Amino acid sequence: MKITKVKKSRVSKIDFKHLPFGQICTDHMYVADYENGQWHKGKILPLSTFDIHPANLALHYGQSIFEGMKASKHLDGTPMLFRVDKHVERMNASAVRMCMPTIPAAMFTEAVTELVRLESAWIPPQEGSALYIRPFMFATEEYVGVRPSSKYKFVIFTCPVGPYYSKPVSLRAESQYVRACPGGVGEAKTAGNYAASLFPAKEANDAGYDQVMWMDPYEFKYIQEVGTMNIFFVIGKKIYTPALNGAILKGITRDSIIQILRSQGREVVETDLSINKVLKAHKKGKLKEVFGSGTAAVVSMVNKIAYKDQQITLDSSKYKIAPKLKAIIDGIRVGKVEDSFNWTHRVD
Repeated sequence: MKITKVKKSRVSKIDFKHLPFGQICTDHMYVADYENGQWHKGKILPLSTFDIHPANLALHYGQSIFEGMKASKHLDGTPMLFRVDKHVERMNASAVRMCMPTIPAAMFTEAVTELVRLESAWIPPQEGSALYIRPFMFATEEYVGVRPSSKYKFVIFTCPVGPYYSKPVSLRAESQYVRACPGGVGEAKTAGNYAASLFPAKEANDAGYDQVMWMDPYEFKYIQEVGTMNIFFVIGKKIYTPALNGAILKGITRDSIIQILRSQGREVVETDLSINKVLKAHKKGKLKEVFGSGTAAVVSMVNKIAYKDQQITLDSSKYKIAPKLKAIIDGIRVGKVEDSFNWTHRVD
């Protein structure tokens, strides 16, 4: 792989103790182009902008997908990646759904590994911080017409980040707008999904809530996910999470949490979970915890949910399961907890 380095890194100017999420980019990026039915050899070069034609197909018809990953440093100083194989798998599933070319797993892994190796000095040392990795692909053909592009660009850049949520999160259950429905593109990480969520999220923010909790598109009765993460409910001794149905993102942290909980002997129920069940459980004192999961959020505690004229309020300081899950995942990423699942990838 051809690597062109910057003449002087900006890393010495970064205050790692105060990192806004997603606003600071590192020195380099990876770029590969797809043309004539094949991927051409990628390269790493200094971070720069792109020249885009006004007729770029992605701008008009939305062929754009992405992933979100993190790199942390092991206790011995080695950069560590988390579940790379699952991120490749999900990005390629998004590509298939959006009629875009898949990326060979070896190419994806090599690109991420080499970029993280080069940018290892940018990995924050603080606990809870990480190097956020953003692989994405978009159409580049110049054509005004509704059809798949014949050309694409695959890019990876990285950002040192602090925690996505620094405090418990409040949610408003949506009762007017829809995120996705089975048969749509809800389980693809495509740009349009997030664009469509911005207005409802703004309304929730204006009403005093941090995020939207999306409901099913038919009755607004069954819980899907939160705008930035999947969601779990501890009811009694069981942990419930909405079942994947094509409208819910196949969260990699979600899958990790389910595996960890089941390895501990806990019962995890993936089901069509109604808001009424949650409200009744809260009224009876059986709703113990609510928390979200995602690459950016990791495990984020929820302390409030509003549904129409009803409200659930929880004392997140009493949570036991969510904090332990976060500690396990963060611990695996840095080598404090044994990786019995073989999830990590060392960038030696």
